[in-house]
Amino acid sequence: MELQHILQRLQISELNDMQQAVLDQYDPSKDFILHSPTGTGKTLAFTLLIGKHLSEQANRTQALILVPTRELALQIEQVVRKVYTGFKVTCVYGGNDTKVERNKLREAPAILIGTPGRVTYHLERGHIAPADIQTLILDEFDKSLEFGFHGQMVYIIEKLTNLQHRVLTSATKMEDIPDFTGVTDHVAVDFSSDKPSAPQLVIKKVIAPAQHKLKVLFKLLCLNGDKKTIIFCNHREAVDHISDLLNDREVIHDLFHGGLEQSDRELALLKFRNNSNRILITTDLAARGLDIPEVDCIIHYQLPYKEDAFIHRNGRTARMQAKGEVFVILKPEEDYPYVSADSTIVELEEDYPMPPNSPFATLYITGGKKDKINKVDIVGFLLNLPDVEKEDVGLIEVKEKESFVAVRRSIALQLIKLAKDQKIKGKKVKVGRT
Repeated sequence: MELQHILQRLQISELNDMQQAVLDQYDPSKDFILHSPTGTGKTLAFTLLIGKHLSEQANRTQALILVPTRELALQIEQVVRKVYTGFKVTCVYGGNDTKVERNKLREAPAILIGTPGRVTYHLERGHIAPADIQTLILDEFDKSLEFGFHGQMVYIIEKLTNLQHRVLTSATKMEDIPDFTGVTDHVAVDFSSDKPSAPQLVIKKVIAPAQHKLKVLFKLLCLNGDKKTIIFCNHREAVDHISDLLNDREVIHDLFHGGLEQSDRELALLKFRNNSNRILITTDLAARGLDIPEVDCIIHYQLPYKEDAFIHRNGRTARMQAKGEVFVILKPEEDYPYVSADSTIVELEEDYPMPPNSPFATLYITGGKKDKINKVDIVGFLLNLPDVEKEDVGLIEVKEKESFVAVRRSIALQLIKLAKDQKIKGKKVKVGRT
């Protein structure tokens, strides 16, 4: 498969230095380890390696990509589908319908992407033929260990009796690779301390007594105005507490943590991506492996205990050499060795204007890929409605059974009424608020 055609489909002009180094140094007779920071394009790098071992004639599962989170699995699925349009790709993860997954697995996908728990589930029930799989990708391997998937990964790898190619990726350098991975003689590409890829971050401190932290956070959001912001907390309770504050002040935002339903988590990220929501409050679940472009600033409402977690949180902004701001809210007595004592201290004024809500809102449409509906169909459908202009329509994401579109908030309700009983490609659709 010609690389240039793949890059065109991905709308990329060329590979970055890390991706090119991976292709140049890969040796199919050896295992492969890639260390590279979050946001540097590891997904495309290892996806291109899979292609070196794919056969169009083989009617079996040829490659397994094992990842720590369902969000990362879905993100990887999008990239893999664009790169390998002629191959069946299936994604399995906790929170998804097991019956739907089982039906998809009846015809073996060439590439299977999944979280350890769900892959284990299907292996135990015979829905996956492990002896067929010859290529294994362990993506964000260090995070999988951190999340406690050691036992499941051991079980899965022991079942893959005919593995010929192992690829392990990590955002941080790992000195010792666990024996259960089976990685022995290997080639390593290490971009973990790559200076050109390091984000250009400005870290600022805000000092606040414990009883005033919420008040200070809100002032900081007002100061930042319409900047796209992620607020990191250590615990779900803190996420919910901040959400209550913003709800009281009618500031539009979303939550993202492990206690939410999968559909709610996916919708929160979608609305953050399409700019109908500019504030995302989250735990470390959103610190790595998620596709969240163009984040202007990070606020650490609570600081993580380890420096690695701090680095990965900050990696959500200033991606691929862009600039970004990081605010750290500290109590007067707090001192974290990884936060420089020379960091600028921000003095907040008494009053700032309220942070403006986004002019866009997200609507859902009851039709998707399964109905052969694409983005062009949706744009045409909306622009054919009375008084809807091109500028009123924002980003569109088409899923299997439904689609989501950002529209100007001021016309959202009117648009829902106008779309009643309308059809897209002969299918009667319903349009509503998310």
